[in-house]
Amino acid sequence: MKASGWIAALVAACIAAPQARAQTPGEIVFASYNLENYFQPSDFPDGREKLSKSAEAIDAEIRVIQDIHPDIIGVCEMGPPAEFASFQSRLKSAGLDYIDSEYVQGPDPERHVALLSKYPIVARQSLPDAPFQLDGREEQAARGFLDVTIAVDGAKLRFIGVHLKSKFKDTSADEEELRRNEAYLLRQHIDQVLAAEPEDKLVVYGDFNDTKNSPAMKEVMGPRDSAGALRDIWLKDDLGDHWTEYWDAADVYTRMDYILVTRSLLPAVDYRKSYVYRSPYWNLASDHRAVVAAFRMDKAQ
Repeated sequence: MKASGWIAALVAACIAAPQARAQTPGEIVFASYNLENYFQPSDFPDGREKLSKSAEAIDAEIRVIQDIHPDIIGVCEMGPPAEFASFQSRLKSAGLDYIDSEYVQGPDPERHVALLSKYPIVARQSLPDAPFQLDGREEQAARGFLDVTIAVDGAKLRFIGVHLKSKFKDTSADEEELRRNEAYLLRQHIDQVLAAEPEDKLVVYGDFNDTKNSPAMKEVMGPRDSAGALRDIWLKDDLGDHWTEYWDAADVYTRMDYILVTRSLLPAVDYRKSYVYRSPYWNLASDHRAVVAAFRMDKAQ
C-alpha cells in the first residue's frame, strides 16, 4: 500500500463511527467521565469570567455517553444543580433515562461530582465535607466524596466517586500536598467502610489527577497485599492507548481517570468490555476521555 493510502486508511479507522460493546444479559456497564466545566457564565452572578461549555461541546459529550450507553455513570466537573438537571434532561432526550441520582455539594462552588443510575440507590453515604489539617490550617477536600450503594439484580455495589485536587496551583497551599491529603482521607473512608463490611463490593472511581505510581494513588490503593487493597482495572482504548486526559498547557497525554475495585469484585469484571472510550469527537467534548467497566452480576453476589 502506498504511504498516502496507508495514511488515508488510518484516518478512516480513527474517524469511523464508534460502536458500543454489546451488553450481555445480567451485565451492567459503568462509566466515569470528567465533563470539563459543565457550566455557563450565567451560573455565577459575580460577573467573573468563566470557562464554560459550548453547545457543540455539550452535544459531543451527550453523544459520547449515548455511544457507551452506561447503566450507571459517575461524572466530575458538573456545574450547579440547575446544570445537573439540564444534563439529566438531555440524556433522557438521547434515550438514557436514569431513575436515580446523587449530587455532592462540596466546598468547591463551581465543580461537583455526581452520579446517575438506572438502578435504585438504596443507601447514601456521601461526604460533602471532608476537612484536614495542613501546615497548621484547616483545608477541605474541595469536591467531597460521593458514596452510594446501588441494588442491581439481587446484588449491591457501592460506588465511591472522587475528583482530587488538580495540578493547577490556585491556592497558597502546595497542590500535590493537598491531593495527597485528600487521598489519605479517601483511604481512611475506604478502610472504615471495609472494617464495617469486609465483603462490600466497592467501585472507587473518578479523576484522581495523578499517575498510578504517585504517592496519592498509592495511598488510595492501599498496600498491595492488604485485605482492603484496591485493584486497578487496567483500561485501554481500541488502539491500545491508556491515556485519559490531554493537558494542552503542557502538551501531555496522561492517565488520570481510574476505576478501582475491591478484590471481592474482581471476578465480576468483564475485561473484554471494559475500556477507555476512543471517539473522533472526544476533544470537542472534554479534555478527558470516559473510562468504562462492565460487571457480570452473577459473579458479584
